[in-house]
Amino acid sequence: MKNSKFKKIEAFKNSQEILRIKAINSGVNLIAPETIFLSKDTKFGKNVTINPYVVIGKKVKIGSNVEILSFSHIEGAKIENKVTIGPYARIRPGTHLMSGVKIGNFVETKKSKIKSNSKVNHLSYIGDSEIGKNSNIGAGTITCNYDGVKKNKTIISDNVFIGSNTSLVAPVKIKKKSVVGAGSVITKDVKENSLALERSEQEEVENYKRKK
Repeated sequence: MKNSKFKKIEAFKNSQEILRIKAINSGVNLIAPETIFLSKDTKFGKNVTINPYVVIGKKVKIGSNVEILSFSHIEGAKIENKVTIGPYARIRPGTHLMSGVKIGNFVETKKSKIKSNSKVNHLSYIGDSEIGKNSNIGAGTITCNYDGVKKNKTIISDNVFIGSNTSLVAPVKIKKKSVVGAGSVITKDVKENSLALERSEQEEVENYKRKK
């Protein structure tokens, strides 16, 4: 039984070594290749850099001039040219990142299309969504896609700014050139060229003393 397990481990190591050599020979820049795990069906463009401790699962297509930073996990995704991912990003099946997209640290995407030059830089979940061109998704943004019964879609149009710590409760549409203020919970569609705010009014007690 132990011998069988060891053989499987050795076979896996050997297969990964072959995939790494194949990737390097095709022009992929693997930093610390022994820490990177690839799949045999991965397709690479030109000038791709993969940093240490990256896992690429099945059905991934990567374009040219792409950099994947450390501790990122990608599966079932299409990544176009000039995209940067990570560090610590999770790109789940059904994700399509178009040219110039930036996915930052601790961002998770699933079944979503993010169009050219849009950014999701920090600490966000983008699921069952479509994001237009040149949009910025602030830190801590969540697309609330599951209502307990079914998944619902969030659509964010071009040139939209979503403030930090925003919850977008799907189904919802944020139309072109709109701004959503930080800390908002958006449950209704936002019109084009609009500012949407939804938050409690701040209260302040003057000369307050904490109880000891």
